[in-house]
Amino acid sequence: MSALTAVAAVAAQAEDKKPAAAPALSAEQQAQMAAFEKVSTPGPEHEQLAYFVGSWTAKTQVWQDPKAPPEETTGTSKGAAIYGGRYVAITYDGSFGGQPFTGQGLFGFDKLRGKFLNTWTDSMSTSFWLAWGDYDKATNAWTFHGEMPDLMKPRTMVKVRQVIRIHDPNRYTFDWYETRGGKEAHTMNIDYRRQ
Repeated sequence: MSALTAVAAVAAQAEDKKPAAAPALSAEQQAQMAAFEKVSTPGPEHEQLAYFVGSWTAKTQVWQDPKAPPEETTGTSKGAAIYGGRYVAITYDGSFGGQPFTGQGLFGFDKLRGKFLNTWTDSMSTSFWLAWGDYDKATNAWTFHGEMPDLMKPRTMVKVRQVIRIHDPNRYTFDWYETRGGKEAHTMNIDYRRQ
């Protein structure tokens, strides 16, 4: 028998062997699969996030001292739908305190928790930000709540409220509020305009 004939015979035998059928799923496994499919399939909340896809210009105001004028900077931002529209990945390029500043965040909706989520990391921090929020149709805004360590007293947590509001098809704003000593202060505003 030639080598070519031997290879052909082995290939024919392999074709005759059919893979074993997967065992049938139990009722519990079927229920788990159905639940997984339900929470992993994007819904209307994810469709809302498509608004943020695109290129934006940004004007930022930061109030380090409420009695002083804000520091004003400009930048650009890009939003990209990822994982089949389950999230919008946002990148930001600008400056802060006279230094280059870049950041990345995710905006999504967790169907298991029934909450929107907002994350952030950037070039001026080693921290990771995560906040959970809800959407209010009447104001066309998302309000998120989270907390962060105080810069000067890291064991003390500062409560933060974020509001992302759509004003029209080409403009949205981002506002950041910090609560210190029982008083909430508006410390940042970013005005985004679609390019």
